[in-house]
Amino acid sequence: MSNLRTNSYSIKEKLVVVFLLEPLHKIRQNPVLQSVAVAVAMDSAISTSSSFSPLRLSQNHGSIMSGSTRAQVLPVGRQQQQPPAGGATRLRAVSPSPSPTPPAPQPAETFGFDALKEAFSVDVVAAEARPLNVPLAAPFTIASSRLDAVSNVAVRVELRSGAVGWGEAPVLPSVTAEDQPGALAAATRACGALAGAPAAPLGAVLQDVASALPGHDFASARAGVEMALIDAIANSIRIPLWRLFGGASDSVTTDITIPIVTPNEAAQLAAKYRGQGFQTLKLKVGKNLNSDIEVLKAIRLVHPDCSFILDANEGYTANQAIEALDRLNEMGVTPVLFEQPVHRDDWDGLRDVSIVAKEKYRVAVAADESCRSLLDAQKIIDGNLAHVINIKLAKLGILGALEVIDAARKARIALMIGGMVETRIAMGFAGHLAAGLGCFSFVDLDTPLLLSEDPVFGGYEVSGPVYKFTNARGHGGFLHLDNNGLLLPPPSSLATVALLPLVAVRPPAAVKKTWEERMVKKEETEENDTWASR
Repeated sequence: MSNLRTNSYSIKEKLVVVFLLEPLHKIRQNPVLQSVAVAVAMDSAISTSSSFSPLRLSQNHGSIMSGSTRAQVLPVGRQQQQPPAGGATRLRAVSPSPSPTPPAPQPAETFGFDALKEAFSVDVVAAEARPLNVPLAAPFTIASSRLDAVSNVAVRVELRSGAVGWGEAPVLPSVTAEDQPGALAAATRACGALAGAPAAPLGAVLQDVASALPGHDFASARAGVEMALIDAIANSIRIPLWRLFGGASDSVTTDITIPIVTPNEAAQLAAKYRGQGFQTLKLKVGKNLNSDIEVLKAIRLVHPDCSFILDANEGYTANQAIEALDRLNEMGVTPVLFEQPVHRDDWDGLRDVSIVAKEKYRVAVAADESCRSLLDAQKIIDGNLAHVINIKLAKLGILGALEVIDAARKARIALMIGGMVETRIAMGFAGHLAAGLGCFSFVDLDTPLLLSEDPVFGGYEVSGPVYKFTNARGHGGFLHLDNNGLLLPPPSSLATVALLPLVAVRPPAAVKKTWEERMVKKEETEENDTWASR
């Protein structure tokens, strides 16, 4: 049973907690719990007996014994959107590759993320960080950097209830302030503080993490720790993250990125991605304008019907960015989005490109590297400097990202969600967030598809550009350790993950479980998840 703070709840409310968190098959097998379930369904006073209690029962009481015990979620951040100050008209970007229409969620209510921050008492018994190194299938070159491998940090948090959560701190030094050693050291310090702290409400714990890892300088490490905490809690209360964040959808449709390569290599990649069903290609540009145009021409020959996103990664001047749009127009090409055309601190240039792009070509311009904080977001909104804000968890952290999302939605600024070069741990969390909120016009969550191997067990299902979140709780992804605390690749992986020493803040004996024990536990978890989803 989870660590819900129940000291201030009535006896009836405590029974509600038991009912919500017990697997359905246990309720069916236990006459006492069945009686509690029926009593709960018939007693509406339980949901209002305490003004503090965030517990709310479904209005469809008949579903209690026939539906899933996994509680659904109160929408988060669904404020009524107001027109921007001053009456300025803002471009509302439309997704070039919308997600399939999901089935409508069942009409029920339970914890939203904000309510959970007050209701859930976090009691961490173990927390640890370790390097996460995975090679790329091919070098990933953008205007500001080149990567040959993922060099991130994995974070694992275990609660006293036994629930485990996983997070990832993605590192891209041209965008994040941290490199891998810095992110690992920061995450390890935060994990040590978590493991030694007394139980406290989730909101207070997240605030402590933010204080220990403040601002953009520690945003990636903070994001990894926040992911692990939130995933552990979602696992504890047995709901998937997309429901926790609003329940708008259980899937997303992503674009896919072509890095800076030769025209022939770009054409080969475009033909491959067309065959896989990708309709939106994100093309990295910004190093050489003439080369960028040649690459675009080559791609158009093999994938003439695709939609383009251009991402300059700060590589152009304002004049070069406008020239790029002019030359594309001469080719008959209109990108659906032009991402970060100028340097992150060139606010005047960003505004100038946005004005020309919108008024002359009806092209949306996105701020990515320019938006690294809520203050940056407010500057972009107040100055009407861009039409879209790109949310990346490694730039902002989870709570910081939610703040920027809320500000953008209130100002009617369109949103994009992206990532660094990440595994399916971080990308799965971002995907759940995007699906649950349902407010993103552009989805760019493709980098796990660019890795040469996949170290993640479980997680979301991939079908071309569509990610389907079918897991019963959390984000569903996790890593395995061997007896020495080293990462083990999934059985399906033919390659070997770079195995680096574990950096742990709990006693080594506590992490040295055998492979057989872990596989047995995994099988039991999957069996419970199957029951819980019925």
